[in-house]
Amino acid sequence: MLFFRSVLEERGIRSPDDFLSEYRKAADRLRLKDVDPAPKTIEGWIYEGRKPQRVFRPVIVELLGHSIEQLWSEVPDGSTPHFIPLTGTSSTAPHADAGVDLDYMKRTGAMAVRRAKDFLLGTDRERVGDDTLGLLDDEVRRLVAEYPRVPLSMVWPDLLETQDQVFRLLEGGRVRPSQLRSLNVAGAVLSFLVAKGFNDMEVPHEAMTMTRVAAACARDAEHLGLIALTDGLKSLIAYWADKPEDAYHYASKGADVAAGLRGTVGLWLLGLQSRAAAVLGDEARVRAANQQATDRRESVVLDDLDELGGLLTYAREKQLYYEVESQVLLGNGGPQLVALAEEAVSGFSNPDAPTWAFGDLAGSQCDLALARLVSGDVDGAADALRPVLDLPASHRNNGIIVSAMRVRHALTAGPTRTSVVARDLRAEIEAFPASRPALPRG
Repeated sequence: MLFFRSVLEERGIRSPDDFLSEYRKAADRLRLKDVDPAPKTIEGWIYEGRKPQRVFRPVIVELLGHSIEQLWSEVPDGSTPHFIPLTGTSSTAPHADAGVDLDYMKRTGAMAVRRAKDFLLGTDRERVGDDTLGLLDDEVRRLVAEYPRVPLSMVWPDLLETQDQVFRLLEGGRVRPSQLRSLNVAGAVLSFLVAKGFNDMEVPHEAMTMTRVAAACARDAEHLGLIALTDGLKSLIAYWADKPEDAYHYASKGADVAAGLRGTVGLWLLGLQSRAAAVLGDEARVRAANQQATDRRESVVLDDLDELGGLLTYAREKQLYYEVESQVLLGNGGPQLVALAEEAVSGFSNPDAPTWAFGDLAGSQCDLALARLVSGDVDGAADALRPVLDLPASHRNNGIIVSAMRVRHALTAGPTRTSVVARDLRAEIEAFPASRPALPRG
């Protein structure tokens, strides 16, 4: 049975007429007009499990207090699903708070924007217009900025849709030569983000395939920075898939491409080299890569990728996070490394900062836990890891899971392994990935 049907039965709504009466009240609360569904449409929702069209969804969410994804989830007969009602929705009382009305105005307005985008993309049938390129450019910038800051499920649909729009324009033969490079750059950036999404969902094969698509677009755009960036992503995918030799190979290849570039992509590739070398136990290469990155930081000139931000730039705090991780992967510790690890965590402490990323924060917290464990500070390690273990399931991507499991492994060694805190922390980490990965629905 659909959860939607179960909620209706709980509320005594057993027919299309009953539903329409309550639906209209919810529409009035949202100040929406002319959004009544036909009786046959309601019957399709209730009896055939059809999913409502977008125009009806805000009213249904307002009426029942759950997202469409929750409502159209299957639940076993006789069971009670544990779905948390959405905040800012009410099925019984009008909204007195103007902020709530504003929220729904934004949501219904977003639907109008999507329709307008489809209209604009469709009108340029003979030739791609500048307005279309501007719209896509704005969308690419938004997705790049949002990706590291929100759960994947929040950006995934828009990311795939925008990538599809760019590919359709490239395939349509309506592009002027002067527009071709911009569209290939957009295709490379969007494919980079989609590939990172597959990696976050622990699907390395699909991630690597999409990275090759990004690389092809980057080559067509003749953009050295993006070409180097895709080599870095290949290294990142291999690193989290526990293939350090491949990770080091791709990072070195990208570093050669980026050798003459002044932006931060070259520094990221050095950081990737350092982490991969650390997994391989090669302390000399770790030290050389970290020192080279430190030296080059002083002469960085931010480029177009850095201006986009998000995953396409390599801020100082992220460089410190990578350096600390390379050291803890070598098994190093001590007061100086703990202090650096604390500084890395502090660098990601402000969620309003433009370079903040929940994944980098969680990774640096795991590294701090590892650094403290080397000194036998189990309580300190538990304090460092607590925010990671408290992350909702929607944020538990593959990299965060792997980082947490490294801490669990470290808790099985050394004289502190038998302590009560260590045993409890191991048990918590073991349960942590139970609801992973943070998959988007559908």
